[in-house]
Amino acid sequence: MTSPLPSSSAASVLDLAPVVPVLVVEDVADAVPLARALVAGGLPAIEVTLRTPVALDAVRAISGAVPEAVVGAGTVITPAQVTACGEAGARFLVSPGWTEALLTAMRASGVPFLPGVSTTSEVVALLERGVREMKFFPAQAAGGTAYLRSLAGPLPQARFCPTGGIGPDNAPEYLALPNVGCVGGSWMVPADAVAARDWTRVERLARAASDLRAAGGTCR
Repeated sequence: MTSPLPSSSAASVLDLAPVVPVLVVEDVADAVPLARALVAGGLPAIEVTLRTPVALDAVRAISGAVPEAVVGAGTVITPAQVTACGEAGARFLVSPGWTEALLTAMRASGVPFLPGVSTTSEVVALLERGVREMKFFPAQAAGGTAYLRSLAGPLPQARFCPTGGIGPDNAPEYLALPNVGCVGGSWMVPADAVAARDWTRVERLARAASDLRAAGGTCR
């Protein structure tokens, strides 16, 4: 298994960059140049979702060829996937939700993880278990910035990476919240750019995304 991030906490993932690109890799040949373009644009934390047959191969390829990338695995929903992701070199894990079995497996992996939540009760349950960094999903559908702002008062110790329905126009609103460390999104890897292997465009979009928090504006 590849060494995890310097910190044992997923907070190190939340603090790497304002945006974590969420990738659905269809062709493993695209994985390495895609990762290189994202890193060059200032987005080193990269989530490869387990939504295609080549996802684990993509994680393995990026881990081996792009050491400056912090490649993680997303859409992790079973303990078996936790093991497979670790063996492929994933340096963090992201789940859309969590169960006791999944949480136990992610803890045992020794890799930083972001379990998914969408309700206050789920957040409180994770805080009870000592987990303070979480994925808020699906962010827009679950209440967006208004919901997260409401959580900040009673549960200030929880930090989030909102994902789902986030793009360049609303990302700054999320990043301005005190309980948001970063956001997840895929707008910097548009399907047409990947299909054309236009890595220069991906790098440009990644660079604009990496400047979002400082700029306080939008990027396209």
